Amino acid sequence: MPITPTVEERAGCGPVARLAARLLRRSLRPLIALLPWTPFTLRLAPLIELGAVLLVPPRGTTVGTVNGLGCAAEWVRGPGVTGGSGKAILYFHGGGFVACGLRTHRRMIARISQAAGMPVLSVAYRMPPRVAIGTTIGDCADAYRWLLDEGHKPGDIVVAGDSAGGYLAFMAPLHAIRDGLPRPAGIAALSPLTDLDTAPKIAHANAALDPYIPARRIRDMVRICFPDADLADPWLCPVHADLTGLPPTLIQAGSIEVLRADAELMAERLGAADVPCTLQLWEGQVHVFQIFADITREGLTAIAEIGAFARTVTADPSRSAA
Repeated sequence: MPITPTVEERAGCGPVARLAARLLRRSLRPLIALLPWTPFTLRLAPLIELGAVLLVPPRGTTVGTVNGLGCAAEWVRGPGVTGGSGKAILYFHGGGFVACGLRTHRRMIARISQAAGMPVLSVAYRMPPRVAIGTTIGDCADAYRWLLDEGHKPGDIVVAGDSAGGYLAFMAPLHAIRDGLPRPAGIAALSPLTDLDTAPKIAHANAALDPYIPARRIRDMVRICFPDADLADPWLCPVHADLTGLPPTLIQAGSIEVLRADAELMAERLGAADVPCTLQLWEGQVHVFQIFADITREGLTAIAEIGAFARTVTADPSRSAA
């Protein structure tokens, strides 16, 4: 029988988180709504990395460049993390497939590393529209293969990502398993995009509530990054894939974000495929609220839960044999 996913509704949204949501609604959402997805504006997307120079990792974080992949990558070890156990998190950053990178997410990833007690391999996959989405997925699957080739056991690896990176956190294992590789120990997805059909998101009640993602802009993203794609292609759309055999999964989403619809649908599909899944819906929280952990206690708590999940799934020796 299908497994019923565990849905945890995390009550309590502090005043700082509520204020942040209001500020985002009045500043970032209008900007995103007005800024067209054109070749010119997409060429400016990498400039977001320049502003990330202010996002300094927590004191005690170490960062090491990784060579040997077809894209940039780095090891991030949070304060006190050495990595001698062989356990690791493979992380894919968000940014609508067209923006962000190693520096924008380094601070949050360092916190996840510290919470899990294991190093994180952060991957700056090549992004559309400069490359096809198949190349992007391939970079992420290759990063998982690289970890295995480096001697990491599959039962010691958790694949994670946020937003577009959450999409890749599902697609990379699916493609790796198709190619005969063993599954990882777990998947942790933060506000993931899982359904390329934007109509349900546009029609969802949260389309009016999301503080900074206009649902119709997701349609532009899909049009640019998945040109002429079959939106139900199981090798491009996680909710339409054969999910059988995927490892235990943790999904976190904000209760007012538009991608809540994708999180709930993915949890439902994972349960139907007999994949253990916990879906956490955080009251009043915005898209990838974990990145605001410096100012909201809910972000810190959510990161602590990601760390606990990573420790739990990598502690079970049966995972490595699956």
